[in-house]
Amino acid sequence: MNLIPSFSVDHTNLKPGIYISRTDYCGDTPVTTYDIRMTAPNQEPAVNIAAIHTIEHLVATYLRNDPEWKDKVIYWGPMGCLTGNYLILKGQYPCEVIRDLMIDAFREVSDYEGDVPGTTPATCGNCLMHDLPMAKWEARRYVSRLERQFCCTYPGVERPKDSAGNQFFDA
Repeated sequence: MNLIPSFSVDHTNLKPGIYISRTDYCGDTPVTTYDIRMTAPNQEPAVNIAAIHTIEHLVATYLRNDPEWKDKVIYWGPMGCLTGNYLILKGQYPCEVIRDLMIDAFREVSDYEGDVPGTTPATCGNCLMHDLPMAKWEARRYVSRLERQFCCTYPGVERPKDSAGNQFFDA
């Protein structure tokens, strides 16, 4: 079985930022997956699960209502490791363009007041698992990180090879 590309990223040196995880094609249409990395994996705590759930709802609502982006958004949601989110878009855009979009989206989260959209028992699979105050704190921190030091190049992992040239991979 081939190692998937995201497992060749050095997560011990990965900084918060925005990275192009992969580009696929549906016919001639590029579909780009962006790694919206909010915390430094294995160096900082993951984002609290209730906070990232709230961020998911608020940013998804923001993106799917933005006149410029709503028809380009395929998916927005948290990573299993809870260190960030994936944004999947029709098309290919430089990370700097996505940075501006994420700054706007996360500012919307940090300034949000009122009921979080889609958080009733009828509209959410886990409506009790939300934390707006913590989501706002995480959003402010992420905007600050994107503005202060923007990272957008994945660090690679040097994999050892045996005498036959075969690479070793961890599980």
